Amino acid sequence: MECKHFGTCGACIVYENGYEAQLDLKLELNKERFKDFFSGDIEVFKSPEQNYRSRSEFKIWHDGDVMHYAMNRIDKNGVVFIEECPQVNTYISSLMPKLLVEITEAKIGFKLFGADFLSSSDGEIVVSLLYHRKLDDEWSKIAKDISEKLDIYIIGRSRKQKVIIGQDYITESLSIKDEVYKFNYIENSFTQPNARVNEQMITWALDNSLAVDGDLLELYCGAGNFTIPFAKIYDKVLATEISKSSINAAKTNMTLNDVTNIEFVRMSVEEFTQALDGVREFRRMKEVDLDSYNITSIFVDPPRSGMDEDSCRFSARYDNILYISCNPETLVRDLDILCKTHDVVSMALFDQFPYTHHVEMGVKLLRKRVD
Repeated sequence: MECKHFGTCGACIVYENGYEAQLDLKLELNKERFKDFFSGDIEVFKSPEQNYRSRSEFKIWHDGDVMHYAMNRIDKNGVVFIEECPQVNTYISSLMPKLLVEITEAKIGFKLFGADFLSSSDGEIVVSLLYHRKLDDEWSKIAKDISEKLDIYIIGRSRKQKVIIGQDYITESLSIKDEVYKFNYIENSFTQPNARVNEQMITWALDNSLAVDGDLLELYCGAGNFTIPFAKIYDKVLATEISKSSINAAKTNMTLNDVTNIEFVRMSVEEFTQALDGVREFRRMKEVDLDSYNITSIFVDPPRSGMDEDSCRFSARYDNILYISCNPETLVRDLDILCKTHDVVSMALFDQFPYTHHVEMGVKLLRKRVD
């Protein structure tokens, strides 16, 4: 990736000898990290080397009357003015200078301190403009003009205020195993930032589930990124998530893809365990007939904190476990519990964030055989 800010801007880390070399380093690090659990080959899924991010956040820095996009320096000593960013997809990259010109000429940059971009793979874009001031009707009128001129949606945000110009979401299309899935991604909510690697993660998860019969239980389902493709290969899917907005988005995405065999339930893992074991009754579960499910597999995609001990022990009830982790360090901790009852039979490394130390890992576990 060629970038004039490379090694200065804190968004990337300098690796000698380019992308392949940094990917090799990540692979060797994780082979060592997981050697006590898996001795086979870790499958590696590469990212495009540039223009791979569909979501990005920039500071807006005021240098007198001139505004710049900015990022923290890698040494944390001030900021770097960003004139280009090869990380972001081509639609965001093309929009960035045009948007700054429009904001400057329309004089709506007063107390603007940030700009967040969310783009689909075909160029539908929502831009969130972040302010340290209240936004009035005049701001809305000007923002609407800019929105129409640049063919984008704009969200104005300040404390306790969200002004929507157009809509607050984009619709992404993902190509997975010769099928196209559509997902509404809502501004200011979690989405996978690297669409091409996301497609590879979902495909890997499906491929590692194809030989399994029965129904699927999914924990931490988010907005249904994995859930909806899973519904094509399982009879039924029961999916839980603690976030109300994510559950609402998941239900919308289910309708968007004409899927009907998923039950989305808003509850924590602890609550779900209590419901499953009959310890407590929950109003949110009253429409779910747990006895009708033949759950043989569980899929988890927890946050960076991983799963707690109780969640690991709950997951170990099932013969087949698929685990997607965005933090290998917490994955090691969780595998220390899960591998008391299960064996790791497949591992994958997904380079979701090139030119950083971050990776996502995929793990397939099967219950140990009892001789």
